[in-house]
Amino acid sequence: MKKFLIAIIMALPLAVSAQDNTWERIEQDPVEKENRDAKYLVPDAVPVVDGKVTWTATIQAPGKSADEIYRILLAQLTKMTTEPNQLENSIVAVKDSTGHRLGAAYHEWLVFKSVALSLDRTQLHYQLLCSCSDGKAEVKMTRIYYDYDTDRKPIRYMAEEWITDRYCVNKKHTRLYPVSGKFRRKTIDRKDFIFNKLNTLLNASK
Repeated sequence: MKKFLIAIIMALPLAVSAQDNTWERIEQDPVEKENRDAKYLVPDAVPVVDGKVTWTATIQAPGKSADEIYRILLAQLTKMTTEPNQLENSIVAVKDSTGHRLGAAYHEWLVFKSVALSLDRTQLHYQLLCSCSDGKAEVKMTRIYYDYDTDRKPIRYMAEEWITDRYCVNKKHTRLYPVSGKFRRKTIDRKDFIFNKLNTLLNASK
């Protein structure tokens, strides 16, 4: 009886559709991998204003007066001049307590890679400008340039001719060029860190 049933089952037509075949290898379009540089390729990732690479941000500070915001930013900008990554001559040069304006120049190390017996870094130079009013601050990072390979063959790169789309991104706008790309990534990361820090300070409870 058992052999009879097996013979009948084997004689039946296969009722499983091709869509249900789990034993077949179905060709599929390759899954597109996430572009790790997506953050650095978005439109206006490196904006140029009046011929200069310039990032601006309006940082809200609800409930704080212009004077309070000025004092908070002055303290932070001053602290930044003495941090371990700073070179000589970093300074808060403009301290206008009446107009609530600040201007600072920074000269610092920007590290690309640091491993045993290998250190790849550049000197990053830029200005931070702040204008404070009740409830907010306008912050600008501009006049950016680099001094690279200072221990061997120093070369100066201006941000406008090094990290902008024209000089740093391929024609399809899908990837960064190897050398200038590392400058673009680290500069954007540094800008984001500074702006986020100022935002945290201005939104902290009194």
